[in-house]
Amino acid sequence: MEVILTEPTILLLEDGRLFTGLRLGALGPAFGEVVFNTSMTGYQEILTDPSYAGQLVTMTYPLIGNYGVNPEDEESRVPQVSGFVVREISRVASSWRATGSLPEYLMRHGIVGISSVDTRALTRHIRSEGAMRGAIAPASADPRELRDLLLMHPRMEGLDLVGGVSTDEPYIVEAEGDEKFRVMAYDFGIKAHLPRLLAARGCRVMVIPFDTTVEEILAEAPDGLFISNGPGDPAAVREAEEAILKLSQVGVPVFGICLGHQLIGRAFGGSTYKLPFGHHGGNHPVERIGHGTVEITAQNHGFAVLGGKEWSVPGAPELRVTHVNLYDHTVEGMEHKTRPVFSVQYHPEAAPGPHDSRYLFDRFIALMEAHRA
Repeated sequence: MEVILTEPTILLLEDGRLFTGLRLGALGPAFGEVVFNTSMTGYQEILTDPSYAGQLVTMTYPLIGNYGVNPEDEESRVPQVSGFVVREISRVASSWRATGSLPEYLMRHGIVGISSVDTRALTRHIRSEGAMRGAIAPASADPRELRDLLLMHPRMEGLDLVGGVSTDEPYIVEAEGDEKFRVMAYDFGIKAHLPRLLAARGCRVMVIPFDTTVEEILAEAPDGLFISNGPGDPAAVREAEEAILKLSQVGVPVFGICLGHQLIGRAFGGSTYKLPFGHHGGNHPVERIGHGTVEITAQNHGFAVLGGKEWSVPGAPELRVTHVNLYDHTVEGMEHKTRPVFSVQYHPEAAPGPHDSRYLFDRFIALMEAHRA
């Protein structure tokens, strides 16, 4: 299971900062926005999370790959990251669940990576200078030519990536046990755990393409609408805003996470903006306003809904803020004041991450029960 490569490799940032290391996975070059994730485990879930499309993901935990890979931990059928950056790659994949090693997995799926990088220095640089474009390439590449190519690569702002990660055709995740509700889930880059958690609560989930129309949804008479996570800039996904607004007007309960949260904010008049370096990891504290509780959450986003005074959303008077990030006080949750619509910025499915926020799925069930009554 051991695949250790030794070819010298570089990571070049758009501001000219250069990091050296060794090849990990497929041969470069690879381009994307460089971000860092603070989770200690869950690298396979991170690699296969569609929200990471277009990004070079840096793991801050120093040793990666020690428990190998297996099909059960995949959040989509293939890795979605543009590239992968680690400090040290484990030479041994030691787990009874492992079906292969991480280097072999990256090679098989054509994912470019780099190991032996000073990821602490890289993370500190991104934290101070902000997320920026980067390139992973063989050390033989001319840095000047590579930087010219890098500067031609699109920035994340204004980028619509959902079409590249969404399903082409609807598919069904059947309810476990008796079917109680029928939920339609917009796939803007949905993780596999999300419909499974709904199915475990008696929901038959139809996962639908990102461009499914309101009329097609209403024709199925769903009990609820789930709006998934996904990559790119929410401001570029205009069609979804109109669908959310129309469906909420007819009383269909709506639950959104991550990109879905941002789209709900925009649908009701709010705005979104690019964070300096985003929130990526499984250990971010979030306050649940009015409950006196703090949830430790899994996060993966580079954009946020603009919040205002007294837990408001400027431009969206129908919405109130329900959760706030304790690191930077950004909006982490919202609800509509009169309609059965709510959302969170973080990932309550926690794959990987803590389970503090699983109650949100039960809240969605309760809203569907009330709507049906």
